[in-house]
Amino acid sequence: MSYVFVNDSSQTSVPLLQACIDGDLGYSKRLLETGCDPNIRDSRGRTGLHLAAARGNVEICRFLHKFGADLLATDYQGNTALHLCGHVDTIQFLVSNGLKIDICNHNGSTPLVLAKRRGVNKDAIRLLEGLEEQEVKGFNRGPHSKLETMQMAESESAMESHSLLNPNLQNSEGVLSSFRTTWQEFVEDLGFWRVLLLLVVIALLSLGIAYYVSGVLPFAANQLELVH
Repeated sequence: MSYVFVNDSSQTSVPLLQACIDGDLGYSKRLLETGCDPNIRDSRGRTGLHLAAARGNVEICRFLHKFGADLLATDYQGNTALHLCGHVDTIQFLVSNGLKIDICNHNGSTPLVLAKRRGVNKDAIRLLEGLEEQEVKGFNRGPHSKLETMQMAESESAMESHSLLNPNLQNSEGVLSSFRTTWQEFVEDLGFWRVLLLLVVIALLSLGIAYYVSGVLPFAANQLELVH
């Protein structure tokens, strides 16, 4: 399952990005060999690497990287290609080339958090969980100074104490943050005006159902008074 919604597969005016969406390896290679910018972006700030990774097109990801694609590039939401990925081989490729698993986007979400939210396959989830655990243990981190290590430990201890003292607050904040992030992504992907139209239609349907169930027509009382 990819990160993008169905309507995101529409045509784009950028040939390389469309080739990444379509999974057209041959056309992507020809475009790159003729000098096409491997870091060109769409209207949401996503590069070809974002789009190819979202669809699990690992071979296109390799060619993009070979021709200079920036693995650390983020879209306008702060997502790296790994945030949009949900396929084992693509995750392995991105991580093996230095992309960190614990990097957060602008909403504070890691690739693992977004993958669980999208409901990607269990193998990808297990891989991300294992990689994130290694990051937490420091297997993939560079050396820290003694002062940095102490500051990190103190910060983690303070956060843990706060969580223990305020478990209800932590849960409520987590739920609200998750709902807010999901709503923002839904509006962004569907479009503001489409969401507004959808809400209006839902409101009208709700009114119609209410009138039908109650048997009372709108403005019926006012019309009877006018007749009398």
